[in-house]
Amino acid sequence: MTLDVALSALDEARWGVRSARALGVTADNLAQALDFCRAHDVVFLVARCPVSDLRGAQAMEQHGFLLMDTLLYFTRDLTMDTLPSPPLREGGLNRVVVRPARADEAETVGELAARAFAGYNGHYHADTRLDRAACDAVYRDWAVRSCLSQQVADKVLVAEADGRMAGFVTIKKRGDLGEGPLYGVEPAAHGRGIGGALMAAAMMWLKQRGARRMEMSTQVTNVPSQKVWVRLGFEPAHAEYTFHKWFDE
Repeated sequence: MTLDVALSALDEARWGVRSARALGVTADNLAQALDFCRAHDVVFLVARCPVSDLRGAQAMEQHGFLLMDTLLYFTRDLTMDTLPSPPLREGGLNRVVVRPARADEAETVGELAARAFAGYNGHYHADTRLDRAACDAVYRDWAVRSCLSQQVADKVLVAEADGRMAGFVTIKKRGDLGEGPLYGVEPAAHGRGIGGALMAAAMMWLKQRGARRMEMSTQVTNVPSQKVWVRLGFEPAHAEYTFHKWFDE
C-alpha cells in the first residue's frame, strides 16, 4: 500500500498546532511517515491503517499512537438496472422532499450538522486533548464549506420534512466513484426514513452523472447508518483504524 502523508492546514487551523495526515500507513512505511513528521515539526498526526495490517497497528501503538476509531467502508453498485427506493413509512416519507441545497442555505445546513453531530463518536471526539466544542464545530464547518465550494463537495442535497430542513448529504464524484463524505439527520427526525431518502437521491444523482459505484464510511459504532445503507444494497468493503499521535508527549 502506498503511503500518502502531507501537512493538514485544516487541522492546524482547528487545533493551533502543526498538523499532518497519513493514509495507508503500514508496518513497512511507518518509519517514512514518522520521518516526514519530524522533518516538518509536526505536533499532531492523524493516521489511518488498514485493519488487515495488524503488524502496522501494533507498530503504531509501540510508537505512542493511540487508537481513536474504526471506520467501516460500504460500497454500492450503481450500474444495476434499477436503484431501490426507500420504503414509505406512515407519517414519514410522504411528507419528505429531497432537493439541492442553495448557497444561501450554507449556514442553515451547518447548524443542522452541528445538531446531528453533537458529541459524535468520531476520532476527534475520542481524543481527550481536543476541546469538545471545537470537535462539534468540525462538522458544522465541513457542512458549510461543502455548500460553498466544489473543491469540498460537488453537490449537497437536503431533505425537508413538513417544510423544515431535517437532513443533508454531501456528494463528491471522482471518476466512476461517488462518495457521500458527510451525511446527517436532525436528531428529532430520526426514524422517519429521511436517511434512506437522502441516500436514494444521492445514488440517483451520481448514476445520472456516470458514476458506477458509491462508497460510504462511518464508525463501527454507528449501526443505524449501516442499517440504512444495507437496506439500500450497500455491502461492507473494507475497514481502517484511525490513530492519533502527539509528538510533544
